[in-house]
Amino acid sequence: MEHLIAPSILSANFGNLQQDIEMLNRSEADWIHFDVMDGVFVPNISFGFPILKAVKPLTTKPIDVHLMIINPDSYIEEFAKAGASNITVHYEACTHLNRTIQAIKSAGCTAGVALNPHTPVNFLEDIITDLDLVLIMSVNPGFGGQKFIQNTYKKLYDLKELSRNRNPKLKIEVDGGISNENCKDLLQAGANVLVAGSSVFAAADPAQAIFQLKHP
Repeated sequence: MEHLIAPSILSANFGNLQQDIEMLNRSEADWIHFDVMDGVFVPNISFGFPILKAVKPLTTKPIDVHLMIINPDSYIEEFAKAGASNITVHYEACTHLNRTIQAIKSAGCTAGVALNPHTPVNFLEDIITDLDLVLIMSVNPGFGGQKFIQNTYKKLYDLKELSRNRNPKLKIEVDGGISNENCKDLLQAGANVLVAGSSVFAAADPAQAIFQLKHP
């Protein structure tokens, strides 16, 4: 499976967001990663429906919505209507995860589950066949630019092994501290979707940074 690049617009220039979205359209980016934070589940607040509605008409790429919020079930339909292609919720935020996943699919989106750095992969054993995507957080969620957590490699190997026979088409996404230095190792460990924020938008040539992640 060819790997996908999903630049996180959390690191984009919100003073000129349209320009950055147009750059992503021209680039080899596959998705646009959209981080939603509520200041409760994670210690930061980002953006929500109004920004998603503004971005959707500007982009030619699917929008990968990552909900770092409590009670995600209450907002699934609205994010789907606003333009999400994929919606990922956190295992740690969902009391009835199977019901949440079915709600995402019923809203017309593909469904993902994110795991915080401390959450073991085997917690997904009973739901792995229902998922389109699993997002492994390689930093503690909430802020960009953090240091990559080395145990991520083991979690990717474990997830690849778990999905091998039961869900071989599973997209394995990794988010946090991704750069040219570690992207090849992450792909070898089992990732096939790379989320990159600061390493793209802080680069002198963001489109070239995306190209390098796409062709490590």
